[in-house]
This record gives sequence, structure tokens and C-alpha cells, in this order.
Amino acid sequence: MNLKRTLIPSLMATGLIGSVFFSVKPAFARDRLLRDIGIGAGAGAATSIITGHPLSSAVNGAAAGAGVYGTNKAFGSHHGHSDLARNAGAGAASSLVTGAVTGQHHPIDNAINGAAAGAAINLLTHH
Repeated sequence: MNLKRTLIPSLMATGLIGSVFFSVKPAFARDRLLRDIGIGAGAGAATSIITGHPLSSAVNGAAAGAGVYGTNKAFGSHHGHSDLARNAGAGAASSLVTGAVTGQHHPIDNAINGAAAGAAINLLTHH
């Protein structure tokens, strides 16, 4: 049971990092990634009013931004044709994994922060 709790989040984090950071080649893609990370961090900081975890909320929001970018890139929706539910889900999942890796064991708060970050990215970047 402990192996499953340790191994699965590590594999998910490794897959997320691999899909996001190693696939970023052109400067335009890097700018979109940084934009999504910034929006995610801002949304995470804003949701800290609700959750009461300001630093971890910003970190989780930034990770959620990277997760949303990676998800949109994987689904070919990096030109503003993204789905609100998918972005909120990707943000929540990324934030949950980040919380587990960083030791911030507030899964509900992490999911709220990530979902808010994903929704904010969708709303602010959807054309």
C-alpha cells in the first residue's frame, strides 16, 4: 500500500514533467508555458483566501498551469480551443500530484487550487 502511494504520484509527476518541459522547443511555446504557469500561480495565490495555504497554493497553481499547458498541447488545443472542464481537471490533477510530492497534504485544498487555476487559464486565454 505504501509503495502504491509513493510510486503512482512519482510516475505521474515524471510523466507530467517529461510531457511539458521536454516538449517545449520554440520560444512561442515557452511563452505560452510561462503564461500558463503565471496565471496558475496567480489563481493559486487568490484561492489561498479560501484554503488558507498561501505559499503552497501559489506553487500548486503554478504546477497546475504547467499541467494545463501540457494537456492542451497533448490534445492539440494550444491555440485557444481548450475545454473548461478538461483544463480544470488537468489543473486539479497536477495540483494534487504537486501537493503529494511537496508534502502539502491538503488534497481538497490542492484540488480546489488546481481547478481554479485551470479554469482561470481557460477563461483568460480562450479566444
